[in-house]
Amino acid sequence: MVTPLIELDDLGVTFGKRAILKNLNGSVKGRAIGLLGPNGAGKTTLIHTLLGFHPPSAGTARILGHDIAENTKSLRAAVGYMPERDSFVAKMSCVHFVRLMAELSGIPSEAALERAHEALFYVGLGEARYRSVDTYSLGMKQLAKLAQAIVHGPRLLILDEPTNGLDPPTRARMINLIKGIRDGGRARILLSSHLLRDVEECCDEILVLKDGRIAANCNLDEERKANRKFIELETRGGDRAEFAEAIGRLGCEYALSGERHIKLVMGEEIEISDLYRLAFERQIQIRRLNYKRDSLEDIFLKAMEEEETGATRGGNGNGRL
Repeated sequence: MVTPLIELDDLGVTFGKRAILKNLNGSVKGRAIGLLGPNGAGKTTLIHTLLGFHPPSAGTARILGHDIAENTKSLRAAVGYMPERDSFVAKMSCVHFVRLMAELSGIPSEAALERAHEALFYVGLGEARYRSVDTYSLGMKQLAKLAQAIVHGPRLLILDEPTNGLDPPTRARMINLIKGIRDGGRARILLSSHLLRDVEECCDEILVLKDGRIAANCNLDEERKANRKFIELETRGGDRAEFAEAIGRLGCEYALSGERHIKLVMGEEIEISDLYRLAFERQIQIRRLNYKRDSLEDIFLKAMEEEETGATRGGNGNGRL
């Protein structure tokens, strides 16, 4: 049984009189979780609360089964954090900065230095590790932040906008590093980003926030498979209009598209074999059949729309959120 990566138990956070996070409930279990939401949704506040920077105003949360209000020191040692904003020490070389971060995570000094070298070579900064971080380009600074987040071997890696401002080659390197960490089992990942492409490439599960509430919590593969009933057919020969009407009598919604295509939504009791049977009876060739799968953008926009209407969504066996 897979231990939930993060469990939210009626979690609330209030600053002054303003509620930022509002009664969050649910859990995520995947290897890599995408944290999404519009600006002001509460993503950074949730991350900071999980890290212990903000005490919950209500409820609690658990990371890998451990309550965030208890054993905070050991929890922080098990978590690596790559912040969105730079937090370097002025005039310090990168290797000494990463070593310092390792020591703050509880690693002895000598071992911390060895790990700092290893982490910097891993992210591709081995040749520049003795340079002051002040002299680094934006892309190099992002890689340095990743190095300090992984140097102590965390079980959970929290990445806040890891590709922010990167040019295409450096972004590709960052994405490949994240996927390598995910696939190598080095750590499970919580990736917060406003770039849906990053989340789609790296994550198998998403948690979407809007106005401090959960708008969606789902497994991406399962969510896409749920839309297998949306189909586009390319046909040839026979009477396409008559074939489409027969499909309609089965209980499908359909629309003719162009000269050869039919778009349809299959009913729950209808199978693909039913379509081929009708086509055979009417001397129609089905040259191509494509399933329409929702992109992450479709899922995200649907979550935003449903949250506005008061509907709720969920997935991955956690119930509707």
